[in-house]
Amino acid sequence: MARLTPAKSKSTRKPKPSSSAMDAAAEPNPEAHRRPRRDKPAGGSKKGKSGGFETMGLCEDVYRGVRHKGYRVPTPIQRKTMPLILAGVDVAAMARTGSGKTAAFLVPMLNRLRRRDPGAGVRALILSPTRDLAMQTLKFTKQLGKFTDLRTSVIVGGDSMERQFEELSECPDIIIATPGRLMHHLNDVKDMTLRSVEYVVFDEADSLFNMGFAPQLHDILKKLSDTRQTLLFSATLPSALADFAKAGLRDPQVVRLDLDKKISPDLKLVFFTLRQEEKLAALLYLVRERISSEEQTIIFVSTKHHVEFLNILFREEGLEPSLSYGAMDQEARMIHISKFRARKTMLLIVTDVAARGLDIPLLDNVVNWDFPAKPKLFIHRVGRVARQGRSGTAYTFVTSEDMPYLLDLHLFLSRPLKPAPTEEELLKDMDGMNMKIDQAIANGESVYGRFPQTVLDLASDGIKEVISGCTELIALEKPCANAFRLYLKTRATPSKESIKRVKDLPREGLHPIFRDVLRSDELSALAFSERLKSFRPKQTILEAEGEAAKARNSKGSNQWLDVMKRKREVHEGIINLVHQKSSVDPTPEEDEDDISNWEKKEICGTKRKSQSFRDEDYYISSVPQNQHLEAGLSVRNNEGFVENRLDAAVLDLVDDEASGMQAQKTRYHWMKNKFVKLNNGDRVTATGKIKTEGGSKIKASATGIYKRWQQRTHKSINIGGKSGHFSEGGTSSGGGYHGGNNKHFSGGRGRRSIPNADVPSEIRNPEQMQKGRQQKAMEITRLKNKSAKDGKFQNKFQKNRRPDSNGKGRGNGKGAGKGGFGKGTGKGGFGKGPSKGGKGKGKVKGKGGR
Repeated sequence: MARLTPAKSKSTRKPKPSSSAMDAAAEPNPEAHRRPRRDKPAGGSKKGKSGGFETMGLCEDVYRGVRHKGYRVPTPIQRKTMPLILAGVDVAAMARTGSGKTAAFLVPMLNRLRRRDPGAGVRALILSPTRDLAMQTLKFTKQLGKFTDLRTSVIVGGDSMERQFEELSECPDIIIATPGRLMHHLNDVKDMTLRSVEYVVFDEADSLFNMGFAPQLHDILKKLSDTRQTLLFSATLPSALADFAKAGLRDPQVVRLDLDKKISPDLKLVFFTLRQEEKLAALLYLVRERISSEEQTIIFVSTKHHVEFLNILFREEGLEPSLSYGAMDQEARMIHISKFRARKTMLLIVTDVAARGLDIPLLDNVVNWDFPAKPKLFIHRVGRVARQGRSGTAYTFVTSEDMPYLLDLHLFLSRPLKPAPTEEELLKDMDGMNMKIDQAIANGESVYGRFPQTVLDLASDGIKEVISGCTELIALEKPCANAFRLYLKTRATPSKESIKRVKDLPREGLHPIFRDVLRSDELSALAFSERLKSFRPKQTILEAEGEAAKARNSKGSNQWLDVMKRKREVHEGIINLVHQKSSVDPTPEEDEDDISNWEKKEICGTKRKSQSFRDEDYYISSVPQNQHLEAGLSVRNNEGFVENRLDAAVLDLVDDEASGMQAQKTRYHWMKNKFVKLNNGDRVTATGKIKTEGGSKIKASATGIYKRWQQRTHKSINIGGKSGHFSEGGTSSGGGYHGGNNKHFSGGRGRRSIPNADVPSEIRNPEQMQKGRQQKAMEITRLKNKSAKDGKFQNKFQKNRRPDSNGKGRGNGKGAGKGGFGKGTGKGGFGKGPSKGGKGKGKVKGKGGR
């Protein structure tokens, strides 16, 4: 029990989570200061250690890193997956955001590698979809591996290739990379191989296989060994792993947690219905009035043009935001995100590049400027908040075109959705209705409502003045409109059922969060305006004009009134039939005084009893019961709720001839005035270039950057074995250590010194031995050719001798002589001392006196 005292003091001094608070961080122990008192009566620490990291058989250095990070108890996903990973099993894991997935694969990786081995090459590879997630994983790896000597290298786009060559020449043990830049290195560096990799992780696997990285992943997997251990981790992973067949999983164990709770229970969802042109006013009102100045907020927009537009608009309003998008320079992205992490700025405007895995400590709010087209993208966006026991709020703007996506989202979440009560319902019983709204929100139901029109009008007037006075904003308006139009064309379509159901949605009132903004008289005015909107007169315009004319002139009958009277007589039967049908159906007007009508306005979320003749015990439907869940988790690019469910049931007969088999594998796609060949469903660009994670395209062949770096630095990269500097003796220095007298591991203070750590190895691999033999053979051949050519050059010089002519020559020889190859007369060579007849080392480069 004496060893528990330091842990108590540490947890008391540092109650806050660490500055990084990564996505996969394990749960910090909030009750660490109470555990020693609880264990003392038991006379031991057996109860406190049960189910902790100490029971997983971790090595001492890795366990010290986990304890130093401040984690005591593993999260559910770590408790399920880490024993399987430590046993060497392939795992495909799914858990909600902020549940500790990164630590679930980093801790077993560090425990498997344990210590540095420069001669073994790269032993672990982690692939991330975005640069920011890769940099975050690198930082977390260094923190957990603080007490190990493992070397980690990060390879992401936007960074200097030469700097990455320097890191790779040190032969790292772990590589964290994005697929585009890693494939660029594999094409440029011929000696770089991944055959030594024994641990491969696909972080955010569904995003990797969905962002157009399929060709790069296919090429990378071909360079890996067949005996590797493969892991897939994501917050949205489908149950069928057919889409991940190229990952090379061998008898994987599928772990899916939090299927019923895909988002954190501490997250509050707020949906506002408004028009597209009112979004600027609503956003400024939220930032200024509803969100505190001490709370950090991420704003997700659809395109990079909107990021720049909002950045300039906020600066004109006196707010300084940070921003990040895919086409932004990598250094600038890191600077902006670092400022936001350090709380120097309170707003971060980003595209969906920051929706995956990025973890900002102490983040409070998320604003969805544009509604995401896919439910799993919404989950990743709002998953940036309410992490590790903290609470948060997600505000979402919903236009009339986004309502089908809102229904699809709640079908995916299996969450009830209700419109906000109207002003008339609030005026009848304000306290009772507010109580029912609070109870519905506490039960996990979503409520959507309108923004107050008076608030939007006031904010819109100020925004128009700001835009008209700023030339940059005026210049960005057209690019933003064009980009948003293209975004609407390319986003996935909602389900047909949701499009039909949107037409029958009831009218929503003001959102409940604005109940303290408006007074009762303002609510009465809004209720009156809403009644005016729904007013339908009993007379047509012809009848009203006829009545007015008849009142002015009472003599005779009016022609308009006679026409409408005959028309009503013809259609009176149809009108009465419609009234009879409406009277048979139960209408909410019968129970007008009952407040519980609002509770019946549930749009989706709960299962409705289907009135059908089918026997549910024996009927086999073509649509699975979890269709909305699996369609939302689909990995395929342009398919969601509208995908053809019968594609998986189609049987394709394979041709028995070679020509027919090739024709079935190959198909052509018309793109940019030419046919482009597509093999096995992979999209290949017409130019044959590789598309990186930043959207840029590079040549698939070698670019020559590595050769130029190699000639300048005299270093080489040989990931498969030893690597380092060229030397005269043909041996290469150890690739894992820096030059000089550094005899300590690069892992922190207090490292044990290793004698002769900087001495190069005397054991040469077969490639070095073969290279040495080739150099010896070339030297012998060169000497033989030189001895044979010396006699020929002498005869040639005597034959072409020109007496009594003086000329200026150039050379590197020393000394002077008649007709010599040195400075003075004759043209340069490498001769030394006086000579006659021009004898010396070197080549004749011109005419001169000899």
